[in-house]
Amino acid sequence: MLYNKKSKKKLLICFIILILLYVRYNNIYITEEWIKSQLNPVLGNKTIGTLFDPFVIIHDNLYKMYVSWRSKGAIALSTSKDGIHWSDLEIILNKGISQSWESIVNRASILFLDGKFFLFYTGQNADKSKIGLAISENGYNFTRYKNNPILKPEYEYEKQSVMNPHVIYDKDEKIFKMWYSAGEIIEPDIICYAFSKNGIKWIKYKNNPIFFPNPNKIYLDSYKVGGCDVHKISKKKYLMFYIGYSSLNSARIFVAESENGIHNWKRGNFPIIKPKANQFDSEACYKPSALYDNKHNGWFIWYNGRTNDKEYIGIAIYNNYNLFKKVNYIQWLKELLF
Repeated sequence: MLYNKKSKKKLLICFIILILLYVRYNNIYITEEWIKSQLNPVLGNKTIGTLFDPFVIIHDNLYKMYVSWRSKGAIALSTSKDGIHWSDLEIILNKGISQSWESIVNRASILFLDGKFFLFYTGQNADKSKIGLAISENGYNFTRYKNNPILKPEYEYEKQSVMNPHVIYDKDEKIFKMWYSAGEIIEPDIICYAFSKNGIKWIKYKNNPIFFPNPNKIYLDSYKVGGCDVHKISKKKYLMFYIGYSSLNSARIFVAESENGIHNWKRGNFPIIKPKANQFDSEACYKPSALYDNKHNGWFIWYNGRTNDKEYIGIAIYNNYNLFKKVNYIQWLKELLF
């Protein structure tokens, strides 16, 4: 059947109306893209090799990045005065003995509390991933907890891996809270939650997992989710930055919001950081480490970008506090159609 121009226009209008109705009644929220630094990648090169899954804190007026160093199978530290120019890497946690549960270590989360650095990390061997703990008084020399690992896969939904811990201490509730990824050992599938009174003995949430791939297959986080970074920014507002996968080798960074950090996550649906052609992150953007920097009045995200088998660390900036905005229909349609 042939359509004239008027018929095509009517069909397009009907299609747009259907999309707008979908947006209206399915609570679609979006966020604007962040601005990537022109100096990216800010850490990593051919000599150093792949760096991945950064975790950044501000301590003693320095940015401190704890990052996974693939060629060493270890976790290293780099420091910076501006978050962009970084010092040489220094290994702060070496891999364990061969064939142990932590024959390589990576995917760190750092918590500075009561004058001590708590390093929650992922230990891996050929078959499984588990979570361990190491403690330091200066952020450089860490001692492993004697009864590691503190978290291991136990349930069917965790498959053979628990990894990518992100831990905060909730001063209002006086407990440690951990969000972690679980599932396949190469790239996890889901996000789970656990809590602890002392940071050592953990109780897994009874209704895990708390965050799944997007059930709507039109979105780019509908294959897998993992590698989250969670911030409690008020008594009733948590932000989760996470990796969303559209396939095993295609990943982007998204954000979601919840009142309690467990239930009713409101997704941004569209990525805030995504691959860019002919750049270091042309194929995938992984593991966000987010900080709201009061000095600069904006959010910073460090992440590892991949092209082929090379992964380095980049930074993106968003100069606003409130990430979620009212849906912009034109932008929503543009993202969906193009």
